[in-house]
Amino acid sequence: MKIVITGAGGLIGHHAAVRLHAENCAARFKGLAEPYELVRLNHADFDRDDRLTEALIGADAVLHFAGVNRASDADVATGNPAIAQRLADYCQRVGARPHIVYSNSIHAQHDTVYGNSKRVAGEILNAATNRYSDLILPHIFGEGARPDYNNVTATLIDRVISGSSPEVNPDGAVTLLHSGRAAQFGIDAIKQQQYGQFTVPVRPIGVPALLDKIYAFHNSYSAETFPDLSDPFDLELFNTYRAATYPAGYPRKIKQNRDARGTLFEASRGGGGGQTFLSWTNCGVTRGEHFHLDKVERFLVVEGTAIIRIRPVLGDQIWECRVDGNEPAAIDMPTLHTHNITNIGDTPLLTLFWTNAVFDPAAPDTYADPVSGA
Repeated sequence: MKIVITGAGGLIGHHAAVRLHAENCAARFKGLAEPYELVRLNHADFDRDDRLTEALIGADAVLHFAGVNRASDADVATGNPAIAQRLADYCQRVGARPHIVYSNSIHAQHDTVYGNSKRVAGEILNAATNRYSDLILPHIFGEGARPDYNNVTATLIDRVISGSSPEVNPDGAVTLLHSGRAAQFGIDAIKQQQYGQFTVPVRPIGVPALLDKIYAFHNSYSAETFPDLSDPFDLELFNTYRAATYPAGYPRKIKQNRDARGTLFEASRGGGGGQTFLSWTNCGVTRGEHFHLDKVERFLVVEGTAIIRIRPVLGDQIWECRVDGNEPAAIDMPTLHTHNITNIGDTPLLTLFWTNAVFDPAAPDTYADPVSGA
């Protein structure tokens, strides 16, 4: 199935691309054909006639996440309908009638400049295909969201990490949905051929309460204690917070208690349970080469020397860190990043791995993807 994602450089578009890529990785690992031909269109690609034409030829579905939400009133009013019209025109030009999933907004029901532009854009897309899904989305948060860009959660996280004191409206409230979950609703609409208008489950929360949660995460994590992650919303919010600390916040030095008997240190604390593994890795051998959508995973070298490498899924830049058992330091793998660990020493490498969830073979949340991109 050929799926085109517009706005692939944006928050929901990126999460959608990673999730579809994850399904391709899972199929490839099992020796099966990849189920999706994935075409990602960022702003520049969408504006290129040849690129848009090539993308839409033979397209089975379009996840339409491109849009204008931060500009002058005039640009917002015309921007979203113009983007929708361009997509509709090029579908007609190449003879495509794809299933279009549109990321609409709860604001579309209000008589505002932004709300009206989103509503009109939806009407244009609905007329362009006989397979249309209107996804009504609330305030979105997630890994990769930009602070100070119409994202209150990312802005609050940025302020807490930087040590500033954000001012919030004591009566302010938002309805939140994680970007990965929003992307999955769109993907599922395509898979299940669901058409029409869809509202999604949301988490209503006061802005002061949201800030309190972020402060609690920050204080706990700074004290080397994982918060209770049993609530899926808390896991999503904590992963969003952790993403904003990467890579500047890593490695995380572990406090060692030494006396005449030797050395004692805590490998991890809290998290509401989870699972711990210990592994020996032979010289020159690499482990990992996978990524997670939700799981929190800690790597801690206890003995030997290693290089840990991390790359954003569907990205190119590789971050690496040398770690040594003589000075234990934890690396907590950010979600949506593929990672590995290589023994670069001349003795076997002893590593402790901790995850917040017990491994479930039926739903492993582990997707094979080489850090090198090979």
